Amino acid sequence: MLSTVAVMSVDLGSEWMKVAIVKPGVPMEIALNKESRRKTPVAVCLKENERLFGDNALGMSVKNPKFVYRHLQSLLGKKHDNPQVAIYQKRFPEHKLVKDEIRGTVLFRNSEEMEYSPEELLGMVLNYSRALAQDFAEQPIKDAVITVPAFFNQAERRAVLQAAQMAGVKVLQLINDNTAVALNYGVFRRKDINSTAQNIMFYDMGSGSTTATIVTYQTVKTKESGTQPQLQIRGVGFDRSLGGFEMELRLRDHLAKLFNEQKKTPKDVRENHRAMAKLLKEAQRLKTVLSANADFMAQVEGLMEDIDFKAKVTRVEFEDLCADLFEKVPGPVHEALSSAEMSLDEIEQVILVGGATRVPKVQEVLLKAVGKEELGKNINADEAGAMGAVYQAAALSKAFKVKPFLVREAAVFPIQVEFTRETEEEDGSKSLKHNKRVLFQRMAPYPQRKVITFNRYTDDFAFYINYGDLSFLSEDDLSVFGSFNLTTVQLSGVGSSFQKHIDAESKGIKAHFNMDESGVLLLDRVKLGNTISSLFGGGSSEPSTNVTEPVQDEEEVHPEAGKEQEEQGQKEEAANQEEKLEPQETPPQEEEAAPTQEKTEGEPVDTKADPQVGARFRWLLHQIWDASGLSCCGMLQDLTDRDLEKHEREKTLNSLEAFIFETQDKMYQEEYQAVVSEEEKEEITAKLSEASAWLDEEGYSATTKELREKLQELRKLCKAVFFRVEERKKWPDRLVALDNMLNQSSFFLRGARSIPEDDQIFTDVELKTLEKVINETTTWKNDTVAEQEKRSPTERPVLLSKDIEAKLSLLDREVNYLLNKAKFAKPKAKPKNNSTTTPPKSSSKANSSQTEDKVIPPEETKDQEGNDEVRPGEEPPIKEPAGQNTDSSSPSQLEDETATTGMFFIATTLLCVND
Repeated sequence: MLSTVAVMSVDLGSEWMKVAIVKPGVPMEIALNKESRRKTPVAVCLKENERLFGDNALGMSVKNPKFVYRHLQSLLGKKHDNPQVAIYQKRFPEHKLVKDEIRGTVLFRNSEEMEYSPEELLGMVLNYSRALAQDFAEQPIKDAVITVPAFFNQAERRAVLQAAQMAGVKVLQLINDNTAVALNYGVFRRKDINSTAQNIMFYDMGSGSTTATIVTYQTVKTKESGTQPQLQIRGVGFDRSLGGFEMELRLRDHLAKLFNEQKKTPKDVRENHRAMAKLLKEAQRLKTVLSANADFMAQVEGLMEDIDFKAKVTRVEFEDLCADLFEKVPGPVHEALSSAEMSLDEIEQVILVGGATRVPKVQEVLLKAVGKEELGKNINADEAGAMGAVYQAAALSKAFKVKPFLVREAAVFPIQVEFTRETEEEDGSKSLKHNKRVLFQRMAPYPQRKVITFNRYTDDFAFYINYGDLSFLSEDDLSVFGSFNLTTVQLSGVGSSFQKHIDAESKGIKAHFNMDESGVLLLDRVKLGNTISSLFGGGSSEPSTNVTEPVQDEEEVHPEAGKEQEEQGQKEEAANQEEKLEPQETPPQEEEAAPTQEKTEGEPVDTKADPQVGARFRWLLHQIWDASGLSCCGMLQDLTDRDLEKHEREKTLNSLEAFIFETQDKMYQEEYQAVVSEEEKEEITAKLSEASAWLDEEGYSATTKELREKLQELRKLCKAVFFRVEERKKWPDRLVALDNMLNQSSFFLRGARSIPEDDQIFTDVELKTLEKVINETTTWKNDTVAEQEKRSPTERPVLLSKDIEAKLSLLDREVNYLLNKAKFAKPKAKPKNNSTTTPPKSSSKANSSQTEDKVIPPEETKDQEGNDEVRPGEEPPIKEPAGQNTDSSSPSQLEDETATTGMFFIATTLLCVND
C-alpha cells in the first residue's frame, strides 16, 4: 500500500546523525527533528523513568552528564580490554564502564539494577531516528539504509545490524559513508559521466575520524539496463582518532587550565564532571567561531561554585594546541593513493566532506598535501551522506523506480581461510602443514560470492576464517582493531557421507562464502562435491530472494566482473569486463584449497540444515557476532512502551488542565452567560474548582486512566451548555442559506410553470412535488423559529442546525432533479410550412425569426460539444444568427418563445439557484 512504502536513511556519525526520507510524491528530503533542525545529536539520556534523545539529551549533559551517553560509535564491537575503551573512559570519566561477563564486551552501568551495552543504546537512537522519519513522512517506515565508516570491520558492522534489529529497523544495506557521499555526487552529475574514467577523492573529516576515498566514475555496459554510470571505490585511507571532537577536547582542557590559573577557587575544575561538561559545550562553540574569526572571548556563567568564567582564546592558540593533529591530515590521502595504486596526478579533484573540514588549518594543510589549485566545496558537506544513502534506499526498495547508478564497494581489510592438514613426507614421516588461502583481497569489490574447495579431506575437520595481511595499518590502528580471527568453522559428518557413497566420484568439499551488500561476510553453506551432491538430491538452481536482512544468510548477488588472481596480495583487476569465471577445482594430487568465484548456475540451495547431506557446519564465534548476551528487543520495547505511556499521560494531563482553564474562562464570556442558568453555572464552577484542586494535590501522580476519566466527567457536565452555544452560533448562516434556497426554488417553480403546455418538459406531478417541498419547508421554518423564540436560552433548542441542513439538502435534491431533466430534454418537433408563396416584405422579419428558431437545438450548443461548458452564474451560450434580435427576455416574454428558449430559461434559473 502507498501508505507504508516510504523508506529512510540514517547518516550515522559519531556525534551527529542526519535522517532522510523518500515517499510517493516526495523526492529525497532531509527529515527535520522536533526542534526543526536538519541534524540531531547521537545522544540518549537515561535517568530514572525519563528517557530523552537528541537536543534534549544534549541539554541534560550539562546538568547530569553521567546519565547522558554519546559518541557510542567508538565502542561498537569492542572487547572490554580494547584500548579504545580506555580512551573513551578517559574522555568521559563520569561514566562507569564494566565488563559484560557473557560477551566480554563493555557495559555502561547506569545504576545498580540497570546496565546498557553500546548496541542497546545505539538501538534506542536508531528507534528515535525512525520515529523522526515517520513523523516527517506522516506514515510508517521500517526499511532503511544506514551509513557506517568504511573502516568498520566485521564485528563493528554486525554491532550496527544488531542495534538496528533491536530498534525494529529493517536494514536494506549498510553503506559506507564515503560511498554514500560519492553516490550523491554522481547522481546529480550523471550527465558528466562517460566512458572515460574520472578519479575523484573525497576527504571526509567528521567529529570522530577522517577518511579519504578515491572513487572512479565511468559508464559501463550491463545486460539488464544497457550503458549506465558506475562508481567504483578504488582506494581508502583513514585515521580513527583524527576528527573535530579531539580538537574540542583539547580546547576544553585548555579552558580548564585557564580557569585554574585564575585561582578563583582552590578546587581543580577538571575534577568536576558538570563543570567539564559546560566547558566542552563552550569549546564546541569556540571551535566553530575560531574557524571564521582570529580570536574569541570564551565565557561560561556559573561554571563552578557560582563562579563565572571568561577568557580570550585566539586561533593561533587553537592551532598550537592541535598542531600534531594537523600534521596527520595528509595521512589518509597517502593511504588512499597507496591502496588504489595511484598518484596525485591521476586525481582530478579533491572534495571536502564533513564538518571538521571547515577548520581553516585543515584546509591549508590538505591543499598543500594534494598539490591542487583549490579544494572542491561543491557538495553539502553535512548532508551528502544522508542524501546518497536515501537514494540507495529508494533503489533497493520495490516501491520506487530510480535511474540505475551502479555501485561497487571495496573491502578495506583482506580476509583469508586458514587450515591445517597432516601431510606425508618423502621419507614416510608425517607432519602438519598450515595453509593460507586469500578469500577477499584488500580493496576487493563486493557484493561477491566465493567458493573454496577442500580436496584431500575425507573426515571431519575445521578451518579458520581470519583477516589477511594488515601490515598497512599503523600500530595504533592494530591495537584497537580487535581479534584477527573472525570465526572457526567445524565440519562434521564428512566421513560418514563418504562412507555411504564410497563408489561416487568426489570433487571435494566446497565452502560457499558471500560478502553481502553491507560488507558482512557470511558462510552460506558447505556441501560435498557435485557428483555426491547430486546423489543427495541437490536443490533448485534458482537464486535466493534479495531480502537483505541482517539476520539472514542468503543474499541474491549478481555475478561480479573481474578476474581474481591466485597469488595473495595481488590486486584484483578492474571489473569492466563482463566475464564470469567458472569455479576452479584443484586436482586431487594438489594439497591445497583453491578459492574461486562462484558459478551460480546449477548450484544447490543452502544444505546446512538438510539431514541428507553429511557435511554440516557450526560457527565457533571469536568476535562479537551475535546478540545472545544482550537484553535485546524486549528491553528496548519495554522502554519504548514506557515512553509512549509517558507521552500519552502528559497529553491527557495537558488536555485536562487546558479544559479546566478554558471552561472557567468561558463561564464569564457573554455568549456562554446567555445560555447557562445560575444553577448550572454554580455546579460547573464548583466541579472545575474541585478538579483543579485535585490536580494540585493528587493529579500529578494519577494514572493516565484516572486523568482521562476526570476529563470525560467534566466534558459530560458541560456538554449541554457547549451544545447550546454552538447551535446559536450556527443559526444565522444556516437560516440565511435556507431563505435563499426557498426564494430561488420558488422563482424556478414560477418559471417552469410559465412554459407553454405544448413545450412543457416537466410533468404536473414533478412540479407539485417541488411545490409541496417548498411549502412544507416554509411552514416548518416559520413554526420552528416561532417556537424557538418562545423558549428560554437556557433550555435545549428546538431549532437545530442539523435539521436546517436536512431541509436544505431536500430542496437541493428536488431542484437538481428537475435541472438535470431540463438539461437533457429534447425540443418537440414543429410542423414544417410547405407553402411556396412568397411572404410580403413587411412580415419577412417575423418569418425569418420563426425559421431561425428551428435551427437552434440545445444539442448543438458549445457546452454539448465539450468546448464551453455552462457554469453556475453564467448565461448559456447561444449562437444567434445574423439579424436576430438578441435582447434578453423577461419571464413574461418567455411565454411567446419556443420550448428550446424555455429550456434555456430553466437552465439559467436553476444555475442561479445553485449559485
